[in-house]
Amino acid sequence: MSNILAEILWVDDEIDSLKSQIIFLQSKGYNVTPVSNGYDALDTLKENHIDVVLLDESMPGMTGLEVLQKIKEKWNDLPVVMVTKNEAENIMEEAIGAQISDYLIKPVNPNQVLLSLKKIMDSRRLISEKTTAAYQQEFRHLFMALNDKPNHEEWKELYKKLVFWELEMTKSGSTEMMEILQSQKSEANTEFFKYISKNYADWISGKAQAPLLSHNVFREKVAPYLSDKKPTFLIVIDNLRYDQWKAIQSIVTDAYRIVEDELFYSLLPTATQYCRNALFAGLLPVDIEKKFPNEWKNDDEDGGKNLFEDVFLEAQLKTLKLDKLKTQYVKITNNEHAKSLEDNIHNYLRNDLTVIVYNFVDMLSHARTEMEVLKELAGDEASYRSLTHSWFEHSPLLGALKKIAEKGIQLIITTDHGTQKVRTPSKVIGDRATTTNLRYKHGRNLQYEDKDVLAFRDPKLAGLPRPNVSSTFIFAKEDVFLCYPNNYNHYVNYYRNTFQHGGISIEEMIVPVVRLESK
Repeated sequence: MSNILAEILWVDDEIDSLKSQIIFLQSKGYNVTPVSNGYDALDTLKENHIDVVLLDESMPGMTGLEVLQKIKEKWNDLPVVMVTKNEAENIMEEAIGAQISDYLIKPVNPNQVLLSLKKIMDSRRLISEKTTAAYQQEFRHLFMALNDKPNHEEWKELYKKLVFWELEMTKSGSTEMMEILQSQKSEANTEFFKYISKNYADWISGKAQAPLLSHNVFREKVAPYLSDKKPTFLIVIDNLRYDQWKAIQSIVTDAYRIVEDELFYSLLPTATQYCRNALFAGLLPVDIEKKFPNEWKNDDEDGGKNLFEDVFLEAQLKTLKLDKLKTQYVKITNNEHAKSLEDNIHNYLRNDLTVIVYNFVDMLSHARTEMEVLKELAGDEASYRSLTHSWFEHSPLLGALKKIAEKGIQLIITTDHGTQKVRTPSKVIGDRATTTNLRYKHGRNLQYEDKDVLAFRDPKLAGLPRPNVSSTFIFAKEDVFLCYPNNYNHYVNYYRNTFQHGGISIEEMIVPVVRLESK
């Protein structure tokens, strides 16, 4: 079995006439499973590992194109070679549109089939080898950059490179190199925690030049481009990491052209209540509490924590002298809201600015913690990205954006914070009023492992309200999650390897803001 170059599934209603071709391929090291119809082909794929499918287009019952569609629905990355007598242009276009790997016209010569298989299998190997070699060269540059005390702009560039290589490794399937990359990402997070610990308070106080932070994003990246001449849609997708944006970018750019692709730093804690309110208010949380004492809610207070984003937005537009623009705020928290958005999207073209808060990714992240099925679907970063890609590709949000793509609009996509896959538990002791968040906590008389957190005994130094006179905020580093001693082992096992947010990591803090225009 070790000498077999690849497992081939050949689907043709006249498969008996292809015996000589099958024997030829087997002599060249390929194992060929022959079936005579699409139903048997799909059953074979369910039960066996197959590397390439040779698929006849013209078959009775289920046609080749119908089989192709079902294959791509379940095994999207599986290479398919369409073999057909039919040279009709529409058949070719449909097959190519469904992402076939090659197209052969009957009668096919055995060497022609062999050449197609070699091209497919070797291209995978060559891509993997080229990716591995390129990353090996880049590894040293990344290592040196990490140890060269990067500033906030250099950290953004470093993170972009790490994400680029992570996506390339995922495509190439190089597991050994992926392990090395993950180790390098872990090292980057160790250094990033030190960097944030040293500089964050100075950014907030103004003692040091700060990067673009959550509360300045609207003023810097949205407001300058607003006008009554072109409708703008600001889409805030909750909990969207930079790598998740890269996973859906190609879908968006089918209809829109990227004008500016930037990154900014999310405030601490990297949690919706703080970061998204800051985004809309244009203020640090401590200043939101002062200006809007009735609307701001601390973690330990009853009531929704993001119920007044429209009020904060209206106040910021007034401060920026943009309150004359026709603005509408829309919040999507379930599929019914999402379908309504898709159905009514043309009505929003009357606005100068439409702000759409889309909570799906946040719900996905939290649901993943609670549901075993989602834990399996999103077991690592690659599958989490894939799940995000699948959601977006079939989402009402994409449907809505496609409907208005040709209307000459401006589109800005951003988020409030990212997430981190947590692996390392750390004990925290606090009283009953201590918050339950896994990546950050605040409370009185907190006891914690100093090495695992960044602590602010005076929350104002981090731009945060002080819920109580003796409140301390702590933020977990790298992949740490904070657990109470009570029932410790149960909660450690329950939450380990889930995606959480609120702490300090490049994945949570460095997030995208992208401006696009209709093509």
